Amino acid sequence: MLVLGDSLSAEYGLNRGSGWVALLEQKLKAEKIDAAIVNASISGETTSGGRARLPALLAQHKPDIVVIELGANDGLRGQPVAAAEANLRAMLDASARNKARVLLVGMRMPPNYGRTYTESFFGMYKTLATQYKAGLVPFMLEGVADQPTLFQSDRLHPTAQAHPIILANIWPQFLALIKSK
Repeated sequence: MLVLGDSLSAEYGLNRGSGWVALLEQKLKAEKIDAAIVNASISGETTSGGRARLPALLAQHKPDIVVIELGANDGLRGQPVAAAEANLRAMLDASARNKARVLLVGMRMPPNYGRTYTESFFGMYKTLATQYKAGLVPFMLEGVADQPTLFQSDRLHPTAQAHPIILANIWPQFLALIKSK
């Protein structure tokens, strides 16, 4: 399994082993599910960076599942939704060519980006998941985003206490993907 994400998956500002990907590994072991996880997440990663890196990662690791947790940095930089969507689409295509099933992990933008942008950005994940029959976590920060105490001082990155909630958001869809083998 391959996780391709940004700082939210790369344990930015956290002790190693306390982010949701590490917690996922622990949960898989506890559930006696044999799955190796490669966390290829990089802080600051965008969909264009993920698109550029994914082919080599697919060739190297040959994952059967790819978790794509990208888009937040595109959105926070005000990049066009169409560009992020095209990049995610290319990653879904590359995963399909490599016979890997995909779990898309969605994100919301703050309301100050305007209603049209925020709705279009959020909707992009559902549209792609539907078109590609991919798994979807609509909003990875559900139950976290509205809790200021669950964020580091930068107000962007969740604390270690938030990551079990993030995993709880991801786990049901991840488990469904594993069981659909």
